[in-house]
Amino acid sequence: MQEITINDEYIKLGQALKLAGLVGSGVEAKILIQDGLVSVNGEQEVRRGRKLHSGDIFEMEGNEVKVVAL
Repeated sequence: MQEITINDEYIKLGQALKLAGLVGSGVEAKILIQDGLVSVNGEQEVRRGRKLHSGDIFEMEGNEVKVVAL
């Protein structure tokens, strides 16, 4: 499982996908999220602005990523 590190209290889902290298742009993230291809903590998520906190796990196309705070 891949991990991304955040410096703040949370990161938005679209930004997290970019940081993890799963998408190349915010537009691509928006489309994939709206199409229901991303899940957070095992549940489908369609809000690009969903706030992810330390310990949350998001997944897209079999790639799981855990959010870790410094």
